[in-house]
Amino acid sequence: MARSRKVTVSTDTEGHTAGWAETDLAPVSAPDPTAAAFFDVDNTMMQGASIYWFARGLASRNYVTTADLARFAWQQLRFRLLAREHAGDMSLAKEAALAFVQGWRVNEVEHLAEEIFDEMMAPRIWVGTHQLAQRHLDAGQRVWLVSAAPVEIGRVIAARLGLTGAIGTVAEVVDGAYTGRLVGDLMHGPAKAEAVTQLAAVEGLDLARCAAYSDSANDLPLLRAVGRAVAVNPDGALLRQARQHGWEVRDFRTGRRAVKIAVPSTAAAGLVAGAVTAGLALQRRRRTG
Repeated sequence: MARSRKVTVSTDTEGHTAGWAETDLAPVSAPDPTAAAFFDVDNTMMQGASIYWFARGLASRNYVTTADLARFAWQQLRFRLLAREHAGDMSLAKEAALAFVQGWRVNEVEHLAEEIFDEMMAPRIWVGTHQLAQRHLDAGQRVWLVSAAPVEIGRVIAARLGLTGAIGTVAEVVDGAYTGRLVGDLMHGPAKAEAVTQLAAVEGLDLARCAAYSDSANDLPLLRAVGRAVAVNPDGALLRQARQHGWEVRDFRTGRRAVKIAVPSTAAAGLVAGAVTAGLALQRRRRTG
């Protein structure tokens, strides 16, 4: 398994913080250095939410219970259907994310992510979306995942898929362990556009020559930040926007399968932490008691 460079953290003049991590698969210089593609992960690159499948993997290893997992799935469905993405909800999501990572060592999380990707995520990668990403790579362009999941998990997914790297939520690390504090905010909504803009400035990308792919209207700021927007497996709101603006639409879902993979969703991925934190704490007490 290739290891990444150290996570790069950048803060712009307005105080917005972004983090990204390249895989060792990334070329030192791309043949087309000013163009890149940015892919949302949940329901765009893979069926369902990556952090949900990570939690499923933890459950299979007895870190959490099936009841914890069921509560998380219900929270995800309610959040998606009611579209309750206001400031209070995202604050709760951030607090949950803090509780989730506190005390974990980075190498432990990455090792678990590698195992869980192979077991549960790899079979759920949309072949069509992966092929779209490969076209950009074949054209000599860099390809980045952009996800609300911790950047270390995103990097593992990117490495497994042969992509350049990942932009994700950055958790503070001291002496190799998460402190329970985030560096900046969750990589969600407008934060994705801000992060891509910062990365473009650092890497010398021309956003007018870049492309972005997403399934959700939550990512409209990201899609509008680049020259080419593509709706992949779009929700209703994004589909309407795509038709209005003449954006390309790719849908790899079919019939009943499309309904089944709608839950868990991308919305408020950080809320998984609230569902698993109690289980993690209980498991630690059992191990140390």
